[in-house]
Amino acid sequence: MLTLQTLRDAHDRIRPYIHRTPALTCQTIDQMAGARLVFKCENFQKIGAFKARGGMNAALQLTEAERAYGVTTHSSGNHAQALAYAARQLQIPAYIVMPRTAPQVKKNAVRGYGATVIECEPTLQAREEGVRDVMLRTRAALIHPFDDDRVIAGQSTATIELLADNPTGLPFDAVLAPVGGGGLLSGTALAVHYLAPNTRVVGCEPEGAADAVLSFRSGRVEKAPYIDTIADGLMTNLSERTLAIIRQYVSDIRLVNDDEIRAAQRLVWERMKLIIEPSCAVPLAVVLRYKADFADQTVGIILTGGNVDLTKQFAS
Repeated sequence: MLTLQTLRDAHDRIRPYIHRTPALTCQTIDQMAGARLVFKCENFQKIGAFKARGGMNAALQLTEAERAYGVTTHSSGNHAQALAYAARQLQIPAYIVMPRTAPQVKKNAVRGYGATVIECEPTLQAREEGVRDVMLRTRAALIHPFDDDRVIAGQSTATIELLADNPTGLPFDAVLAPVGGGGLLSGTALAVHYLAPNTRVVGCEPEGAADAVLSFRSGRVEKAPYIDTIADGLMTNLSERTLAIIRQYVSDIRLVNDDEIRAAQRLVWERMKLIIEPSCAVPLAVVLRYKADFADQTVGIILTGGNVDLTKQFAS
């Protein structure tokens, strides 16, 4: 049971290792959306993404015996960097299984933190098999990207800060977060449930990786009908753990297409001068697509990360 005290303990535990990222507003985007938006800027977080929170919280709770063998995980990028960063802080080994198609900027960053990268085919089966091989070979402890209470508690701390630092002075009507494996959305929903129970939580997902919305409706973990999206960080299925939390505490999951994601990403780049990755732009895309649902409301948005592969962004 992830209690409010569990979430507060996680926040206290990781505080020395993370940034308290700013909560920013943009009048121009507010006018376009017809709502008051507050952006929790986790693109400024350590390793450039919110996942530093969950990775750090989980790693700090390892026993001394577990730390001796190091940690492992599979990730397309941001959790990989988070765990590599946490391992460097604790001076323990890290073995990160990454799909060969993961952005090169993220693979380079993982290696830069001193972790060992093991590349695999871009399938969940290949990723899980790679981690099993690492665990058999090294006895490293698995810290899953999202199917772990320690990780979920760590991710909740972004919303704890957002609720406390809201610059509008008005209570949030809604808080939006993207959903891939569901670790962030679960943590967001729990924090809102405990600290702002009158606020609704909305999950945001690309049409090209629409598994969470199906799972949310059916009550069982579903696979997406197809995978084809620029939001590479959101291609993972939910787990039973994250689905249970999301179904209990999330109001709805909304979908947007890649053109809408690109437009939202460009808007933040141009109007807020913030570098964000495509997965990060999904909640803003939801607000802009479903304007009537958020009209004249105060809405919190988790900007999840800014690890863009600039070689692709500016390719001629």
